Amino acid sequence: MKRYRQYEPLLIADFTAKKWQHPLHNHNHYELIYIKTGKGVHVINGVTFPYDSGDIFLIGPEEAHRFEIEQPTHFIYLKFTDQYMHRAGGQIRDGVQHLEYLVKSSETHYAGFKLSTGDSIIVDMIFNVVLSLKADSFANDQLIWMQVLSLAAILQRNMPELKPAGPRHKDMQAVFCYIHKNIYYPDLLKAVVMAGHFNVSPDYIGPYFKRNTGITLRQYISDYRYNIIRQRIGGGNYSLKQIASDFGLTDESHVSKILRVSK
Repeated sequence: MKRYRQYEPLLIADFTAKKWQHPLHNHNHYELIYIKTGKGVHVINGVTFPYDSGDIFLIGPEEAHRFEIEQPTHFIYLKFTDQYMHRAGGQIRDGVQHLEYLVKSSETHYAGFKLSTGDSIIVDMIFNVVLSLKADSFANDQLIWMQVLSLAAILQRNMPELKPAGPRHKDMQAVFCYIHKNIYYPDLLKAVVMAGHFNVSPDYIGPYFKRNTGITLRQYISDYRYNIIRQRIGGGNYSLKQIASDFGLTDESHVSKILRVSK
């Protein structure tokens, strides 16, 4: 399988195609793909999803995908790396957390985001702004970053578990959403709290998770937290003190312990 490699922190692509020119592929970066106009099929990891004007997809590095175009399609791509995601060193804490949540929640966004009517209009406007800034992306770097964070905030509130309407689910998609959203708040990841959120017994949620994933709830939370912390440290923009604060940990020694135990 072909693998595309990107070395720039961020690339913006804007093109219209009648026929898809790329083979099935994955990449070393994330791709936020907006369907400005057009219609067809998006194949992700062997699963087929129809797409239409206004749809938006987020593809992670190990997700193999391609498009099958039925009607000429105007694509807008935001391609960014982990380096780009952690560029601010936590200066915009909530925005970075929204972005981390999105890119790590691959279980929830294969089929694209089902935006409300109002959010669809906002997303289209944001991508219009991004295109207007593309001509001089270096000079407009900070403005583009703010658009990315705005998109992250909108997409996060359209994730399945975060939509206010309807009953809360106890399926795995919702459980993953809950964990990824609250990874920064240890008290919310206690089994008794999660059980209350999903209206199940505290004795049920742990076995339910292990039965569906093959690992314990505690281990999944630990591994997920460890991976995010390692990526932040790898970016070189976060101190251990910042990380401890962001993840609700006691102090720097607690961060060091997590890294030591999870190796």
